[in-house]
Amino acid sequence: MSFASRTATRDRLHIFTTNYDRIIEIGAELAGLRLIDRFIGTISPIFRSSRLEVDYHYNPPGIRGEPRYLEGVARFTKLHGSLDWIESDKTIRRIGVPFGASSLEPFINEFDGESSYETLMIYPNSVKDRETAEYPYVELFRDLAAATCRPNSTLVTYGYSFGDEHINRVIEDMLTVPSTHVVIIAFGDPLNRIETFIRETGRGAQITLLLGDHLGDLKSLVDNYLPKPAIDKTTIRMAEMLKQRGVIRAESSEQGNPGE
Repeated sequence: MSFASRTATRDRLHIFTTNYDRIIEIGAELAGLRLIDRFIGTISPIFRSSRLEVDYHYNPPGIRGEPRYLEGVARFTKLHGSLDWIESDKTIRRIGVPFGASSLEPFINEFDGESSYETLMIYPNSVKDRETAEYPYVELFRDLAAATCRPNSTLVTYGYSFGDEHINRVIEDMLTVPSTHVVIIAFGDPLNRIETFIRETGRGAQITLLLGDHLGDLKSLVDNYLPKPAIDKTTIRMAEMLKQRGVIRAESSEQGNPGE
């Protein structure tokens, strides 16, 4: 929510993941964050190649014809597929699988009675670099390039080891735009892939590296370093009132001059 909440004049947060589990989906659901992806439908959503800018808007009370962006919305792309994507009749569909299900077999069989694990749209193997050039992965990587390779864009990587060359190429192309920036957050770099990537790109001024088990720990990162979500208007209002009354300024001056 710290990244997703922003003013309506800024682009939506776009989340990309190489994992085919659904931990981000369940986390967004628990946080009340709406995700927009390429799937259309409710009962059996189907993957669409159309890049229409579908979004969520609302009409403010008393104001007609001026829809505004709904808060708490993010775009979402799973670059290597998902456990609940299957191929059926030359289309990609998302099937209803409970989070934490012990087996996918009953849900795959109930879809059309003939599907098997081979129809699952995930590619965690050594030839994924070549297979991501095929449908539907080519569409997903176009989204990655379109979201990152443009002026003033910022990419934050968390836990990514820079071991996928097809993703590294997109990031390298992004860094050729001088106003872009990459923030790398990771526990460590045991294989020196991150160091090698930074050195080979030659764009060190556009890269911020946050390395270590303290910054790499998600709870520590959220509790101590990420800002509070902008949606929390009550806290923002309270801070403004305290600042107007001089409370915040007085406390900061006391902390900065402990001897006085």
